[in-house]
Amino acid sequence: MSETATTSETPPTIDTVTTVEPVGSGAPPVRWPETRRILNLAWTLGLTDWKLRFYGSALGALWTLVRPFAFFGVILFVFTEIAQLDANVHHYSVYILFALVFFTFFAEVTTASVTSLVDREGLLRKMHFDPIVIPLSLAITALLNLGLTFVAVLIFVFANGVWPDWGWLALIPLVLALTMFSVGLGMLLSVLYVRYRDIRPIWEVTSQMLFYGSTILYVATTIPLQYQHYVLCNPLAAIFSQMRHAVVDPDAPSIIDLMGWRALVPAGIIVFTFVLGVWWFRRESPRVAENL
Repeated sequence: MSETATTSETPPTIDTVTTVEPVGSGAPPVRWPETRRILNLAWTLGLTDWKLRFYGSALGALWTLVRPFAFFGVILFVFTEIAQLDANVHHYSVYILFALVFFTFFAEVTTASVTSLVDREGLLRKMHFDPIVIPLSLAITALLNLGLTFVAVLIFVFANGVWPDWGWLALIPLVLALTMFSVGLGMLLSVLYVRYRDIRPIWEVTSQMLFYGSTILYVATTIPLQYQHYVLCNPLAAIFSQMRHAVVDPDAPSIIDLMGWRALVPAGIIVFTFVLGVWWFRRESPRVAENL
């Protein structure tokens, strides 16, 4: 009897404290040791996926540059040589290149996230880990691709007479905001796809609409004033417009100049999407394996 009492009063070990157990709504409690383990696992999976993508390829990681630059070449020829839209836009080609690279990152994260849980069904059923690792690892892989592409972009940018200044530091919060928006949206899409397989074709159409509605092939100042504020409520359009001011052309109006206090709208959408995506994902993730 005394042995039983002693055993029941034994203090919990560190492993017991950091174990993820579903509570209440199904969201596991967040503790720093567990958070660190999630980030480490996400980094390992993201880096491994990035390396395996080029395994056995003769050109390796250089294939990351083929798609955006090939697309950029066609777009640049059509809109500068044929449509001649660069006449009134300073460093128009540099702006298009940055915008295309940013949108490619957004599309890569969200498109891969849609089917990410279903594609990793076997991993989710056989191993015990927080499923949030999966969308985070996709974002890390996309960030690695973005970093590699950005190095090549700099060569073209310098050749066009655009040189770094202190305004380029704005790229850090802009990439962070774009990552938050992409990851939050990707988490929502991934858990919705588990239940509703129509999400994939719907998102394919939606991403195409976002491409043409996100000031990639044109700049915000060319939009008629009665539509300008509505277009810039799109977080992607707001990010690209601020990127133009900070990186490409300091004389171009910033998002504050264009929208005033309304600039809080796209910022609020980014934060809301990220928080909602993380909350909904953690709410649904304990039941993902059952619904697959």
